Amino acid sequence: MDDTSLTLQSLPTPCLLLDQARLTRNAKRMRDQASRLDVTLRPHLKTAKSVDAAFFVLGSPAGPATVSTLKEAEIFGAAGIPDLLYAVCISPQKLARVTRLRKNGIDLKIILDSVAAAEFVSRHANEAADPIPVLIEVDVDDHRSGVRWDDRDTLLAIGRVLADGDAELRGVMCHAGESYALNDQEALSACAERERERILAAVQTLRDQGFACPVVSLGSTPTGLSASGYDGITELRAGVYMFFDLVQAGIGICGIDDIALSVLAARQGLDLHRCGLDGAVGGPRHRKTGDRPILRAGLRPGGAALSRPGGAQDQPGARYHHRQAGQRRQCPAASHRRPGSHSPQSRLCHRRAA
Repeated sequence: MDDTSLTLQSLPTPCLLLDQARLTRNAKRMRDQASRLDVTLRPHLKTAKSVDAAFFVLGSPAGPATVSTLKEAEIFGAAGIPDLLYAVCISPQKLARVTRLRKNGIDLKIILDSVAAAEFVSRHANEAADPIPVLIEVDVDDHRSGVRWDDRDTLLAIGRVLADGDAELRGVMCHAGESYALNDQEALSACAERERERILAAVQTLRDQGFACPVVSLGSTPTGLSASGYDGITELRAGVYMFFDLVQAGIGICGIDDIALSVLAARQGLDLHRCGLDGAVGGPRHRKTGDRPILRAGLRPGGAALSRPGGAQDQPGARYHHRQAGQRRQCPAASHRRPGSHSPQSRLCHRRAA
């Protein structure tokens, strides 16, 4: 089939849909923000997982960029994006592969957060004659991995192990993951500033003992777009801004019309006798959405389920009640939404799974 003749109705389902205009607009927004903050933008390509999409968001074809797997590093490196940060704490069995990628021309940096990992990296760097650049991951908000920003002893112990070996301590990095739990601009701005202050405190601990640490890397989409100043920071990492999603819309970082990625799906069945109109989306409470409302989905003529921007909303975890005499029954809508696309006249819901 000629691509120019494709329509939503003719596409096989399920099908991933990417709005190029929105992707381009979202990428420009973050590039402009990084320029205003005077930092290097290092987009996280785990969001895109596509070479074509990656080139829309990179400021330069050569990078820099961030990846979350060595397979991503291999693919994006082979595509001509050599300046990569592997932003997952390294495990010893992956070091040989890191070195192979580096010897193939990929300028791959790694991260770690323990003295034991530093010892493995230093030993491997010596044996492989590969001075692997290393960033120490710093925990700035008790969110996940990383050395606590105020754990002076561990920061310095890692620095000494790397300095005494053949690896290179390139700097520090962090991720303000708890920003995803916020939905107030003032709180987001405060979170961004706290992230900046704490990563700078960690790097100062290292610099005071003679470790240069030229790279100070931080970021998340919410804090990156909420920061008012990044003095002392060298690079910003973020990824979900490329496509955005309903989580980011709930946080308030984007609007529904900014969401660039969706999945087109077709209903497999519809029983109007057992299911009323205007159904609601529900389901288990999700850590990232919490009690923030999520959109309902509608049925587009031809069977494609699409979202109804600006339509009614329901809370995650809502209960669905069996109808009583003279009442409609609320049912979950289709599992797909395509934000910002169509506004169907009739919004039907399909049958609740037994």
